[in-house]
Amino acid sequence: SAMDGYAVIAADVVSTPVSLKVVGTSAAGHACARRIRSGEAARIFTGAPMPRGADSVIVQENTAVQSQPYVSMLQPVAPAQNVRNRGIDFRRGDVLLPAGIQLNARDIGLAAAANQPLLRVRRKPVVAIIATGDELVEPGEDPRPDQIVSSNSTALANFAVSFGAEVRNYGIIPDRLKATERAIRRAARADILVTTGGASVGDHDFVQQALKNSGVKISFWKIAMRPGKPFMYGRKGRQHVMGLPGNPVSALVCARLFLKPLIDALLGLPIADDLGKARLGAPMKANDGRQDYVRATLSRQPDGSRIATPFSKQDSSMQRTFREAHCLILRPPNAPEAAQGDLTSILVLDF
Repeated sequence: SAMDGYAVIAADVVSTPVSLKVVGTSAAGHACARRIRSGEAARIFTGAPMPRGADSVIVQENTAVQSQPYVSMLQPVAPAQNVRNRGIDFRRGDVLLPAGIQLNARDIGLAAAANQPLLRVRRKPVVAIIATGDELVEPGEDPRPDQIVSSNSTALANFAVSFGAEVRNYGIIPDRLKATERAIRRAARADILVTTGGASVGDHDFVQQALKNSGVKISFWKIAMRPGKPFMYGRKGRQHVMGLPGNPVSALVCARLFLKPLIDALLGLPIADDLGKARLGAPMKANDGRQDYVRATLSRQPDGSRIATPFSKQDSSMQRTFREAHCLILRPPNAPEAAQGDLTSILVLDF
């Protein structure tokens, strides 16, 4: 029953008013054992099973109690009115939760309603994070004039967790080859090893050598993009290894472009089409041989079209503009000058 009222046979309530004899009660969890015959009714409540023989429910407001056990039905009722049929929501054999989705509260509720106490899920991929650099100190410490506060490992850890990974943060590792190798060994059981900093070619950059010494096969190093050129990728057995640049904006841009899709793949999620379109809010110069990811704000015109306006300064150390940005404008390699109002590809920032 979808309503409080009386379970009846619709054919008995074609002409009203009509008096029916109440022969039982059906409540949620307490079914009426009596079969309803012509001229009879059963008191019924929302969520209660329909008694055998009854095919409709007349709502309580359309009835009037007479002398017990009779009730007057004041309005006609159609067959199946105010009745929820078995299987109205789902039936045996229906696919309710397809593979490759990220479960939310509604999914869990549906599974429970289908009497499924357990679901087969993908294990969360474990992401190990190593930040390298003698110049780094943890947030809350007092940096010397030749030091900076480390933000990459904290930001990357939050990034990975937000997209469904489990994180092990190994903190700051000094610029020493052996220390870097030890940290890599500690992270050997992670599905993804993410290093940040130390991936360039300076005298104090040991990450690439430490990875090679640890048995990681580097697939590529350096990519034609800005920011994020020193990005590095490799494998050791089942472990994926990503060497991110030390500059904070570069590290997070690379994480969005490469780490998120990898986490999605390990979770069994479908490949997302992340790119959108917007009109440029300012002209842009011709590009060189690298693909640019330009921080920009995003606004809407009265007609609903989106306007992406790049920040004038794009230094990869500037996190405030990154925080204030809504999207990244994609500028392909060797792109010509672009005028204000030109259509451009954008990646909306979702972290």
